Amino acid sequence: MKLICTQNELNTHLSLVSRAVPSRPSHPVLANVLLNADEDSQQVSLTGFDLSLGVQTSFKGQVEEGGILTLPAKLLSDIVSRLPDGEIILDGEADETLVTLTCASGRYQVRGMGAEEYPELPTIADGQVAYLPIEALLEGLRGSLFATSSDETKQVLTGVHIAVDADGMEFAATDGHRLAVVETENLETEDKGGTDKAKFDVTVPGKALRELERMIQMNASAEPIAVRFDQGQLIVQWDNQRLTSRLLEGQYPNYRQLIPKQFSRQLTVDRRVFISALERIAVLADQKNSIVKLNLSVADQETVLSVDAQDVGSGRETVPSQISGEDLEIAFNVKYLLEGLKSFDTAEVQMQCNTSTSPSILTPLGSLKMTYLVMPVQVRS
Repeated sequence: MKLICTQNELNTHLSLVSRAVPSRPSHPVLANVLLNADEDSQQVSLTGFDLSLGVQTSFKGQVEEGGILTLPAKLLSDIVSRLPDGEIILDGEADETLVTLTCASGRYQVRGMGAEEYPELPTIADGQVAYLPIEALLEGLRGSLFATSSDETKQVLTGVHIAVDADGMEFAATDGHRLAVVETENLETEDKGGTDKAKFDVTVPGKALRELERMIQMNASAEPIAVRFDQGQLIVQWDNQRLTSRLLEGQYPNYRQLIPKQFSRQLTVDRRVFISALERIAVLADQKNSIVKLNLSVADQETVLSVDAQDVGSGRETVPSQISGEDLEIAFNVKYLLEGLKSFDTAEVQMQCNTSTSPSILTPLGSLKMTYLVMPVQVRS
Protein backbone atom coordinates (compact mmCIF):
# COMPACT_ATOMS: atom_id res chain seq x y z
CA MET A 1 0.00 0.00 0.00
CA LYS A 2 1.18 3.52 -0.79
CA LEU A 3 -0.90 6.69 -0.72
CA ILE A 4 -0.44 10.44 -0.43
CA CYS A 5 -2.98 12.73 1.23
CA THR A 6 -3.07 15.96 3.24
CA GLN A 7 -2.72 16.01 7.02
CA ASN A 8 -5.93 18.01 7.37
CA GLU A 9 -8.00 15.56 5.30
CA LEU A 10 -6.69 12.47 7.07
CA ASN A 11 -7.06 14.06 10.52
CA THR A 12 -10.66 15.20 9.85
CA HIS A 13 -11.83 11.78 8.69
CA LEU A 14 -9.92 9.92 11.41
CA SER A 15 -11.61 12.05 14.08
CA LEU A 16 -15.02 11.05 12.67
CA VAL A 17 -14.49 7.29 12.53
CA SER A 18 -12.54 7.13 15.80
CA ARG A 19 -15.71 8.01 17.70
CA ALA A 20 -17.15 4.63 16.70
CA VAL A 21 -14.10 2.78 18.04
CA PRO A 22 -14.84 1.22 21.47
CA SER A 23 -12.66 2.18 24.46
CA ARG A 24 -12.91 -1.39 25.75
CA PRO A 25 -13.13 -3.57 22.64
CA SER A 26 -14.48 -7.11 22.90
CA HIS A 27 -11.91 -8.14 20.29
CA PRO A 28 -8.45 -6.52 19.73
CA VAL A 29 -9.11 -5.67 16.06
CA LEU A 30 -12.07 -3.44 17.07
CA ALA A 31 -9.60 -1.01 18.69
CA ASN A 32 -8.38 -0.31 15.15
CA VAL A 33 -9.69 1.65 12.19
CA LEU A 34 -10.00 -0.13 8.87
CA LEU A 35 -8.04 1.67 6.15
CA ASN A 36 -8.78 0.80 2.52
CA ALA A 37 -6.85 2.52 -0.30
CA ASP A 38 -8.41 1.90 -3.72
CA GLU A 39 -6.15 2.45 -6.71
CA ASP A 40 -8.97 2.38 -9.29
CA SER A 41 -11.18 5.03 -7.69
CA GLN A 42 -8.30 6.92 -5.98
CA GLN A 43 -10.38 6.87 -2.80
CA VAL A 44 -9.18 6.32 0.77
CA SER A 45 -11.84 4.78 3.02
CA LEU A 46 -11.78 4.68 6.84
CA THR A 47 -14.11 2.63 9.06
CA GLY A 48 -14.72 2.47 12.81
CA PHE A 49 -17.12 -0.10 14.29
CA ASP A 50 -18.02 -1.16 17.84
CA LEU A 51 -20.54 -3.82 16.67
CA SER A 52 -23.40 -1.43 17.50
CA LEU A 53 -22.37 1.87 15.88
CA GLY A 54 -20.40 1.96 12.63
CA VAL A 55 -18.98 5.00 10.84
CA GLN A 56 -17.46 4.87 7.37
CA THR A 57 -16.08 7.84 5.48
CA SER A 58 -13.91 8.26 2.41
CA PHE A 59 -11.97 10.99 0.64
CA LYS A 60 -9.87 11.53 -2.47
CA GLY A 61 -6.20 10.64 -2.17
CA GLN A 62 -3.29 9.88 -4.49
CA VAL A 63 -3.26 6.08 -4.28
CA GLU A 64 -0.13 4.72 -5.95
CA GLU A 65 -0.62 1.20 -4.64
CA GLY A 66 -3.91 -0.08 -3.21
CA GLY A 67 -4.23 -2.10 -0.04
CA ILE A 68 -6.33 -2.77 3.07
CA LEU A 69 -5.37 -3.19 6.72
CA THR A 70 -6.32 -2.03 10.23
CA LEU A 71 -4.33 0.42 12.36
CA PRO A 72 -4.68 1.32 16.08
CA ALA A 73 -7.21 4.15 16.14
CA LYS A 74 -6.01 6.14 19.16
CA LEU A 75 -2.31 5.95 18.34
CA LEU A 76 -2.88 6.86 14.68
CA SER A 77 -5.16 9.79 15.63
CA ASP A 78 -2.70 11.06 18.23
CA ILE A 79 0.16 11.03 15.69
CA VAL A 80 -1.73 12.49 12.71
CA SER A 81 -3.37 15.27 14.75
CA ARG A 82 0.07 16.51 15.83
CA LEU A 83 1.72 16.41 12.40
CA PRO A 84 2.27 19.72 10.56
CA ASP A 85 0.06 20.83 7.68
CA GLY A 86 0.98 19.47 4.29
CA GLU A 87 1.28 16.13 2.56
CA ILE A 88 1.56 12.80 4.36
CA ILE A 89 2.81 9.62 2.68
CA LEU A 90 1.50 6.32 4.05
CA ASP A 91 3.61 3.43 2.91
CA GLY A 92 3.22 -0.25 3.81
CA GLU A 93 4.94 -3.30 2.40
CA ALA A 94 2.83 -6.03 0.78
CA ASP A 95 1.73 -8.67 3.31
CA GLU A 96 3.11 -6.48 6.12
CA THR A 97 1.08 -4.68 8.79
CA LEU A 98 3.78 -2.07 9.49
CA VAL A 99 2.94 1.33 7.99
CA THR A 100 5.34 4.26 7.70
CA LEU A 101 3.94 7.81 7.87
CA THR A 102 6.26 10.38 6.33
CA CYS A 103 5.72 14.14 6.54
CA ALA A 104 7.89 17.24 6.09
CA SER A 105 9.20 17.08 9.65
CA GLY A 106 9.85 13.36 10.10
CA ARG A 107 8.59 9.81 9.90
CA TYR A 108 6.65 7.44 12.15
CA GLN A 109 5.97 3.72 12.00
CA VAL A 110 2.74 2.17 13.24
CA ARG A 111 2.05 -1.54 13.45
CA GLY A 112 -1.48 -2.68 12.70
CA MET A 113 -3.34 -5.93 12.08
CA GLY A 114 -4.67 -7.68 8.99
CA ALA A 115 -8.15 -6.79 7.76
CA GLU A 116 -9.41 -10.41 7.63
CA GLU A 117 -10.80 -10.35 11.19
CA TYR A 118 -12.41 -6.92 10.94
CA PRO A 119 -16.23 -7.30 10.92
CA GLU A 120 -18.21 -6.02 7.93
CA LEU A 121 -20.64 -3.17 8.45
CA PRO A 122 -24.30 -4.27 8.26
CA THR A 123 -26.19 -3.81 5.00
CA ILE A 124 -29.92 -3.66 4.27
CA ALA A 125 -31.03 -5.32 1.04
CA ASP A 126 -34.79 -5.13 1.57
CA GLY A 127 -36.25 -2.57 3.88
CA GLN A 128 -37.76 0.85 3.98
CA VAL A 129 -36.03 4.02 2.92
CA ALA A 130 -36.75 7.71 3.47
CA TYR A 131 -35.00 10.52 1.60
CA LEU A 132 -34.77 13.49 3.93
CA PRO A 133 -33.46 17.00 3.19
CA ILE A 134 -30.37 17.83 5.26
CA GLU A 135 -32.02 20.82 6.95
CA ALA A 136 -35.08 18.78 7.97
CA LEU A 137 -32.90 16.06 9.47
CA LEU A 138 -30.74 18.55 11.37
CA GLU A 139 -33.85 20.31 12.69
CA GLY A 140 -35.22 17.01 13.96
CA LEU A 141 -31.95 16.10 15.67
CA ARG A 142 -31.35 19.54 17.22
CA GLY A 143 -34.85 19.67 18.58
CA SER A 144 -34.95 16.21 20.15
CA LEU A 145 -31.51 14.84 21.11
CA PHE A 146 -31.07 17.04 24.19
CA ALA A 147 -34.18 15.52 25.82
CA THR A 148 -33.02 11.87 25.71
CA SER A 149 -32.30 10.06 28.97
CA SER A 150 -28.77 9.22 30.13
CA ASP A 151 -30.09 6.44 32.38
CA GLU A 152 -29.00 3.14 30.80
CA THR A 153 -31.55 1.21 32.91
CA LYS A 154 -34.28 2.90 30.82
CA GLN A 155 -32.56 2.03 27.57
CA VAL A 156 -35.43 2.80 25.19
CA LEU A 157 -35.47 6.39 26.58
CA THR A 158 -31.77 6.88 25.70
CA GLY A 159 -32.80 7.01 22.03
CA VAL A 160 -34.92 9.20 19.76
CA HIS A 161 -38.16 7.74 18.46
CA ILE A 162 -38.47 8.42 14.72
CA ALA A 163 -41.83 7.90 13.00
CA VAL A 164 -42.17 8.17 9.22
CA ASP A 165 -45.23 8.28 7.00
CA ALA A 166 -46.14 9.83 3.64
CA ASP A 167 -46.54 13.31 5.19
CA GLY A 168 -43.19 13.57 6.93
CA MET A 169 -41.02 12.51 9.81
CA GLU A 170 -41.52 12.95 13.55
CA PHE A 171 -38.70 12.95 16.11
CA ALA A 172 -39.56 12.44 19.80
CA ALA A 173 -37.37 12.18 22.89
CA THR A 174 -38.18 12.02 26.60
CA ASP A 175 -36.34 11.29 29.84
CA GLY A 176 -39.50 11.07 31.95
CA HIS A 177 -39.31 14.73 33.08
CA ARG A 178 -39.64 16.49 29.72
CA LEU A 179 -40.61 15.62 26.15
CA ALA A 180 -39.46 17.13 22.85
CA VAL A 181 -41.37 16.45 19.61
CA VAL A 182 -40.32 17.83 16.20
CA GLU A 183 -42.28 17.35 12.98
CA THR A 184 -40.58 17.74 9.59
CA GLU A 185 -42.19 17.60 6.17
CA ASN A 186 -41.23 17.28 2.49
CA LEU A 187 -39.63 13.88 2.26
CA GLU A 188 -39.88 10.93 -0.08
CA THR A 189 -40.39 7.44 1.29
CA GLU A 190 -40.54 4.10 -0.42
CA ASP A 191 -40.90 0.48 0.56
CA LYS A 192 -38.43 -1.79 -1.21
CA GLY A 193 -40.87 -4.62 -0.86
CA GLY A 194 -43.68 -2.95 -2.79
CA THR A 195 -44.99 0.22 -4.37
CA ASP A 196 -46.66 1.74 -1.31
CA LYS A 197 -45.08 4.59 0.58
CA ALA A 198 -43.17 3.32 3.58
CA LYS A 199 -44.64 3.86 7.04
CA PHE A 200 -42.62 2.86 10.08
CA ASP A 201 -41.42 3.91 13.51
CA VAL A 202 -38.12 3.02 15.17
CA THR A 203 -36.04 4.09 18.18
CA VAL A 204 -32.42 5.02 17.39
CA PRO A 205 -29.70 5.31 20.08
CA GLY A 206 -28.91 8.91 20.98
CA LYS A 207 -25.17 8.25 20.66
CA ALA A 208 -25.54 7.24 17.01
CA LEU A 209 -27.65 10.30 16.20
CA ARG A 210 -25.16 12.66 17.88
CA GLU A 211 -22.44 11.24 15.65
CA LEU A 212 -24.73 11.61 12.64
CA GLU A 213 -25.38 15.26 13.52
CA ARG A 214 -21.63 15.88 13.86
CA MET A 215 -20.88 14.16 10.53
CA ILE A 216 -23.54 16.14 8.67
CA GLN A 217 -22.29 19.44 10.07
CA MET A 218 -18.72 18.62 9.01
CA ASN A 219 -19.66 17.39 5.55
CA ALA A 220 -23.07 18.68 4.49
CA SER A 221 -24.58 17.63 1.16
CA ALA A 222 -27.07 19.40 -1.06
CA GLU A 223 -28.67 16.07 -1.91
CA PRO A 224 -31.30 14.45 0.37
CA ILE A 225 -29.90 11.88 2.78
CA ALA A 226 -31.02 8.25 2.38
CA VAL A 227 -32.20 6.81 5.71
CA ARG A 228 -32.76 3.04 5.56
CA PHE A 229 -34.43 0.91 8.20
CA ASP A 230 -35.12 -2.71 8.76
CA GLN A 231 -36.20 -4.59 11.88
CA GLY A 232 -32.96 -4.18 13.79
CA GLN A 233 -30.74 -1.76 11.88
CA LEU A 234 -30.49 1.82 10.64
CA ILE A 235 -28.22 2.93 7.79
CA VAL A 236 -27.75 6.59 6.85
CA GLN A 237 -25.84 7.34 3.65
CA TRP A 238 -24.84 10.47 1.71
CA ASP A 239 -21.90 11.42 -0.52
CA ASN A 240 -19.01 9.30 0.75
CA GLN A 241 -20.31 9.05 4.30
CA ARG A 242 -22.11 6.17 5.95
CA LEU A 243 -23.37 5.55 9.48
CA THR A 244 -24.90 2.31 10.70
CA SER A 245 -26.52 1.68 14.06
CA ARG A 246 -28.52 -1.02 15.75
CA LEU A 247 -32.02 0.04 16.79
CA LEU A 248 -33.23 0.02 20.39
CA GLU A 249 -35.71 -2.69 21.32
CA GLY A 250 -38.79 -2.17 23.46
CA GLN A 251 -42.05 -0.24 23.29
CA TYR A 252 -41.58 3.53 23.21
CA PRO A 253 -44.03 5.41 25.49
CA ASN A 254 -47.22 6.75 23.92
CA TYR A 255 -46.00 10.34 24.25
CA ARG A 256 -48.87 11.93 22.34
CA GLN A 257 -51.30 11.22 25.16
CA LEU A 258 -49.08 13.24 27.56
CA ILE A 259 -49.63 16.50 25.68
CA PRO A 260 -52.64 18.48 26.99
CA LYS A 261 -55.21 19.56 24.40
CA GLN A 262 -56.39 22.76 26.13
CA PHE A 263 -54.78 25.43 28.27
CA SER A 264 -56.16 28.10 30.61
CA ARG A 265 -53.01 30.29 30.67
CA GLN A 266 -50.69 31.51 27.93
CA LEU A 267 -47.45 33.45 28.01
CA THR A 268 -45.51 34.94 25.07
CA VAL A 269 -41.99 36.24 25.70
CA ASP A 270 -38.84 37.29 23.84
CA ARG A 271 -36.74 34.11 23.75
CA ARG A 272 -33.30 35.74 24.13
CA VAL A 273 -34.44 37.99 26.99
CA PHE A 274 -35.97 34.96 28.75
CA ILE A 275 -32.79 32.87 28.27
CA SER A 276 -30.54 35.68 29.56
CA ALA A 277 -32.66 36.14 32.71
CA LEU A 278 -32.73 32.39 33.35
CA GLU A 279 -28.95 32.08 32.87
CA ARG A 280 -28.29 34.84 35.41
CA ILE A 281 -30.66 33.44 38.00
CA ALA A 282 -29.41 29.87 37.39
CA VAL A 283 -26.15 30.83 39.12
CA LEU A 284 -28.07 30.80 42.41
CA ALA A 285 -30.35 27.93 41.40
CA ASP A 286 -27.31 25.69 40.87
CA GLN A 287 -26.17 26.32 44.43
CA LYS A 288 -29.12 24.49 45.93
CA ASN A 289 -31.58 22.54 43.81
CA SER A 290 -31.73 24.03 40.28
CA ILE A 291 -35.34 25.17 40.82
CA VAL A 292 -36.60 28.50 39.52
CA LYS A 293 -40.07 29.92 40.28
CA LEU A 294 -42.09 31.79 37.66
CA ASN A 295 -44.81 34.21 38.76
CA LEU A 296 -47.12 35.12 35.88
CA SER A 297 -48.81 38.49 36.50
CA VAL A 298 -51.70 39.32 34.17
CA ALA A 299 -52.18 42.85 35.57
CA ASP A 300 -48.51 43.83 35.12
CA GLN A 301 -47.98 41.76 31.94
CA GLU A 302 -44.69 40.47 33.28
CA THR A 303 -43.11 37.25 34.50
CA VAL A 304 -41.10 37.36 37.72
CA LEU A 305 -38.34 34.76 37.97
CA SER A 306 -37.13 34.03 41.49
CA VAL A 307 -34.72 31.72 43.28
CA ASP A 308 -34.40 31.26 47.02
CA ALA A 309 -31.27 29.27 47.81
CA GLN A 310 -31.40 28.85 51.58
CA ASP A 311 -28.18 29.83 53.42
CA VAL A 312 -26.75 31.10 50.11
CA GLY A 313 -28.93 33.95 48.90
CA SER A 314 -31.81 34.78 46.58
CA GLY A 315 -32.38 36.27 43.15
CA ARG A 316 -35.19 37.97 41.26
CA GLU A 317 -35.58 38.94 37.59
CA THR A 318 -38.51 40.54 35.76
CA VAL A 319 -39.25 39.76 32.12
CA PRO A 320 -41.89 41.68 30.08
CA SER A 321 -44.50 39.19 28.80
CA GLN A 322 -47.84 38.94 27.05
CA ILE A 323 -50.00 36.91 29.45
CA SER A 324 -53.60 35.74 29.12
CA GLY A 325 -55.67 33.81 31.68
CA GLU A 326 -55.11 34.13 35.42
CA ASP A 327 -52.06 34.73 37.60
CA LEU A 328 -50.00 31.64 38.35
CA GLU A 329 -46.93 30.63 40.34
CA ILE A 330 -45.15 27.64 38.84
CA ALA A 331 -41.65 26.17 39.35
CA PHE A 332 -39.28 24.30 37.01
CA ASN A 333 -35.84 22.76 36.88
CA VAL A 334 -33.95 25.67 35.29
CA LYS A 335 -31.76 23.31 33.21
CA TYR A 336 -34.83 21.82 31.50
CA LEU A 337 -36.17 25.29 30.62
CA LEU A 338 -32.82 26.50 29.26
CA GLU A 339 -32.10 23.41 27.15
CA GLY A 340 -35.54 23.62 25.53
CA LEU A 341 -35.32 27.35 24.83
CA LYS A 342 -31.83 27.02 23.34
CA SER A 343 -33.02 24.35 20.93
CA PHE A 344 -35.45 26.90 19.39
CA ASP A 345 -34.26 29.42 16.84
CA THR A 346 -37.17 31.89 16.81
CA ALA A 347 -37.37 35.41 18.27
CA GLU A 348 -40.40 34.64 20.46
CA VAL A 349 -41.53 31.63 22.43
CA GLN A 350 -44.97 30.72 23.73
CA MET A 351 -45.60 28.90 27.00
CA GLN A 352 -48.97 27.32 27.77
CA CYS A 353 -50.03 25.87 31.10
CA ASN A 354 -53.04 25.04 33.26
CA THR A 355 -51.97 24.58 36.90
CA SER A 356 -48.75 24.59 38.94
CA THR A 357 -48.66 20.78 38.87
CA SER A 358 -49.74 19.95 35.30
CA PRO A 359 -47.43 19.79 32.25
CA SER A 360 -46.44 23.04 30.53
CA ILE A 361 -45.81 23.33 26.80
CA LEU A 362 -43.20 25.58 25.17
CA THR A 363 -43.36 26.19 21.42
CA PRO A 364 -41.26 28.42 19.11
CA LEU A 365 -43.36 31.03 17.32
CA GLY A 366 -42.15 30.46 13.77
CA SER A 367 -41.72 27.87 11.05
CA LEU A 368 -40.34 24.98 13.12
CA LYS A 369 -43.12 22.64 14.22
CA MET A 370 -41.84 21.73 17.66
CA THR A 371 -43.49 20.95 20.98
CA TYR A 372 -41.51 20.91 24.23
CA LEU A 373 -43.32 19.60 27.30
CA VAL A 374 -41.85 20.19 30.76
CA MET A 375 -43.18 18.83 34.04
CA PRO A 376 -43.23 21.50 36.79
CA VAL A 377 -41.59 20.94 40.18
CA GLN A 378 -43.75 21.02 43.30
CA VAL A 379 -42.33 23.41 45.90
CA ARG A 380 -43.45 24.22 49.43
CA SER A 381 -44.77 27.76 49.84
